[in-house]
Amino acid sequence: MSLVRPAAFFGNHELYSIKNGDNTSVAQSTSTSNSDNTESYSSENYGNDPYQPNYESDMIDYDDAQMKLKLQELEHALLDNDDDSDNNYNNGMETENETEDSPKEYSSSGSIFSSTSVATSPKSLLFACAASIQNGNFAEASHMINVLRQRVSIQGEPSGRIAAYMVEALAARVESSGRGLYKALKCKEPPSSDRLSAMQVLFEVCPCFRFGFMAANGAILEACKDENRVHIIDFDINQGSQYYTLLQTLAKTSGRRPHVRLTGVDDPESVQRGVGGLTVIGQRLEQLAKDLRVPFEFHAVTSETALVSPSTLDCQPGEEALVVNFAFQLHHMPDESVSTVNLRDRLLRMVKGLNPKLVTVVEQDVNTNTAPFLIRFGEAYDYYSAVFESLDATLGRDSQDRVNVEKQCLARDIINVVACEGEERIERYEVAGKWRARMSMAGFSSSPIGRNVSGEIRKLIKEYSDRYTVKEENGGLHFGWEDKMLIVCSAWM
Repeated sequence: MSLVRPAAFFGNHELYSIKNGDNTSVAQSTSTSNSDNTESYSSENYGNDPYQPNYESDMIDYDDAQMKLKLQELEHALLDNDDDSDNNYNNGMETENETEDSPKEYSSSGSIFSSTSVATSPKSLLFACAASIQNGNFAEASHMINVLRQRVSIQGEPSGRIAAYMVEALAARVESSGRGLYKALKCKEPPSSDRLSAMQVLFEVCPCFRFGFMAANGAILEACKDENRVHIIDFDINQGSQYYTLLQTLAKTSGRRPHVRLTGVDDPESVQRGVGGLTVIGQRLEQLAKDLRVPFEFHAVTSETALVSPSTLDCQPGEEALVVNFAFQLHHMPDESVSTVNLRDRLLRMVKGLNPKLVTVVEQDVNTNTAPFLIRFGEAYDYYSAVFESLDATLGRDSQDRVNVEKQCLARDIINVVACEGEERIERYEVAGKWRARMSMAGFSSSPIGRNVSGEIRKLIKEYSDRYTVKEENGGLHFGWEDKMLIVCSAWM
């Protein structure tokens, strides 16, 4: 049995759409080729203005006029860069390889206005600006921000694009507008009838994210291959996309198929509520399972993750094998560095108390949690630079999908990581070793990902680019771009 299928991971966005309360199935197109992925998400799906981010109208805890001004400033900065992208990009990036000053040179509080000359690379100016902010030299930082805005663009080479977003994150930190911008950018906006959310596109076209999900599915299927009934709890089901592939793979299984009960948890205030929330997500999955003849039922838990208790999950020990899936969710839970309550570890201990057969964890492999500002800035720069480069391997340089993914999803995360502190910093990623320590302290032991799963993923990932890498380490699968690991999937019991 193939545990990891080369089918389109999320399926077509029209699949099992709910119209007028009736379930209507629509034929699905599946392909993993680069050309097919690009065609599947055409630029027309993102509205008339290709450079217009989507913003919330209700900014919590912010004065409406001030928040509108901040959003206009961000939009103006990015759009102005695009209007003169050729000139600005050439002026700013032609010297990128000529002068790569070490960021350490800017760790002092001395003035470095002379470093804003054309001979200084945008990367060096970024780190100099971050150092000035760290030292409280906001006038100096603002000067460098203005210089950088004239030299970098969200078009062109990845180095220029990452610089354009990083400088806006630094500006948001100076102006204390990071929280509002993070809330305004709609990375997880639910799909309409003719558009996928930017996050779905990211997961579809970036193999490191996509195969993180596929590795988790493979581990789940291997662990439950001899079970009659399987109960999967997903603490951030989002749009349920991961389970399209899981159900499709089960449908290919020879012999008797297990009965799958999926419990999806989602915040009642999430963006999914605009399209019916968990009810519609469950209907789509149930319709797919029906068409595939896979025994399936969906249970919705509309609650903040921190408020979920064992009684709300309706577990049935002895009657079903329990699996818990944490895919890009745990890093949103505050830990001991934010509050003594430590919701992150408390959730893991609660899950351990459920006695699951398997727990899968998929996370970004980078430290944006406890690292101090300057180190965190450097970590974020290296991490997202690799992500931006990897997108060029699957999406064309002029792709509107790439622009929307970077502007709506990646920019959102970058702003939160760089501009926010304390409880306002939501994107708190940790490295693989730290996740291993947390899982061990919660009482879990490693359950290595099977070689058949990793073997199939190794074959499939090379269809994108030879520069993508897969590494097995301490029982987990690490996915990266060249020598930079980006995503790690691990399984626990």
